[in-house]
Amino acid sequence: MRLDWRTVSGPFAAAALAVAIFVIDRWVVAVPEAAALCIGAVALSAAVGGIGSGLASAAISILFTALLLMPSDAPPLAGPQFARLIVVCVAAPAIASIIGLMQSKLTGAIARERERRMRLEQLSGALDEMDIGVVLLDTDTRAQFINRAFREMFRLSEQQARNKPPFVALMYHGRDIHAYEMPEAELGSYISTRIAQVRSGDPTPIDLKLTDGQVLRFRCAALPDGGRMLTYMPITDLIRRSDNPADRDMLLAQRAGRGNADWMMRHAARTLGAAE
Repeated sequence: MRLDWRTVSGPFAAAALAVAIFVIDRWVVAVPEAAALCIGAVALSAAVGGIGSGLASAAISILFTALLLMPSDAPPLAGPQFARLIVVCVAAPAIASIIGLMQSKLTGAIARERERRMRLEQLSGALDEMDIGVVLLDTDTRAQFINRAFREMFRLSEQQARNKPPFVALMYHGRDIHAYEMPEAELGSYISTRIAQVRSGDPTPIDLKLTDGQVLRFRCAALPDGGRMLTYMPITDLIRRSDNPADRDMLLAQRAGRGNADWMMRHAARTLGAAE
């Protein structure tokens, strides 16, 4: 058991409370429901220091409750006094165990959440350094992460990205800023097709032409947890260098690297799990 201030403070507080109650009850004024106060100290000790601290406080509380219930002439405990002591002997360890286990589970959950957040920050930092736009969607196609490259490609503010917009909102944002190089009449059909592709998880790559002259290769990858990873790879220079689609695909594969793609898929799934 790890000894820190949380572990030792509970028994010390329970002992101090028991001594104070004993002194006040013996020489100042009778303390009503002193046993209940001791059990309350046990519960607080278990909540702060865990099950070990709670059980130690329970033992202290039982001892001082027995002393408190014993009359000054010290005859054997009997009748209601004995019944009250039995209640404390049963209730104090039970409360310490229950609250201690709850505290242990809560502490474990907090530690796991902290670890997930740390992994999320590490992945977010790595993805922000890429020149490929990346958007991670949850099962409802709501953006859980949008990297810096995507925000720059589509002039999306950090505040807008932090609001976790749904994918459909990202598509309409692109329409509103006139990002897509296509006739206005075709935009509605184009957006509907793209939304359907993402929802179905269709991995077919699509080349997007933007009004600023960029050409992006869009891919949708279905993640194991039901989310989606969208990538927007700049291929403007490759388009200019080669008109052969096969050559472009080979260059794209060399640029992206299959190992990097697999790594991104695995960590994107963990990221979405943490966000949810």
